[in-house]
Amino acid sequence: MTQTATAANPEIGSTVRAAGIRTNYHDQGSGSPVLLIHGSGPGVSAWANWRGVLPELAKQRRVIAPDIVGFGYTEHPEGYTFSRQAWVEHLVGLLDALELEKVSIVGNSFGGALALWLADQFAERVDRLALMGSAGTRFELTPGLDAVWGYEPSVENMQQLLELFAYDQSMLGPDLAQLRYEASIRDGVHESYSAMFPAPRQNGIDDLALDDDALHSLPHNTLIVHGRDDKVIPLSASLRLHGLITRSQLHVFGQCGHWTQIEKRDEFVQLLRNFLPA
Repeated sequence: MTQTATAANPEIGSTVRAAGIRTNYHDQGSGSPVLLIHGSGPGVSAWANWRGVLPELAKQRRVIAPDIVGFGYTEHPEGYTFSRQAWVEHLVGLLDALELEKVSIVGNSFGGALALWLADQFAERVDRLALMGSAGTRFELTPGLDAVWGYEPSVENMQQLLELFAYDQSMLGPDLAQLRYEASIRDGVHESYSAMFPAPRQNGIDDLALDDDALHSLPHNTLIVHGRDDKVIPLSASLRLHGLITRSQLHVFGQCGHWTQIEKRDEFVQLLRNFLPA
């Protein structure tokens, strides 16, 4: 394991080999371990998704936030076949590499679906689940998600996506689109991204969805959080998850889009503090 964090680039944390893949991850705090799984936006990284949440949760817990294979500063293996199972195996490989027998998981959007699959396949490795704007059940492809997964690099396209993500447009600073565009065109990033969710993109939703019986059988306490005004993953997806997962609770934020962890950061962190084991 090597430490590579630099003040110039906070998106780079530590490096470990997980399931054979050189993996960038952030590891802060001590106590009960929590794994944060980011979403699937273009140019995304764990730090971009969780920078406001990670240091707050780490005041009472050990918080691990990796770049999933194909994203951020984790290795982009040439010829790699991206799939739901490959992503789950990468995450389990990270738990093994860090010698973590059991973790709670917070999953954002696409990351929520991976959290559900990990809990389904490795139930004994998961304590509690928190899902935010989560995929993982069947719903009709939204124009917003179609745009996210079909992104072609340009500053203008990135600006349009950012406007889809956020309910409060005033939070989109003038430089954000440029910064996220540059992240989306780093070496290997768009090549990986464009291979993940090809058209017809409804197939991507369906592949990430657990069947109803599997969701109903999950034994884990589960917190489900959604922005009422989400244009990427519809609120109906979380309503369905809540209806199927036996030990679940649902919290809906009004005047909030797909970026709950940013738009409602303080309230979201407090929900997690109350829900996750100390």
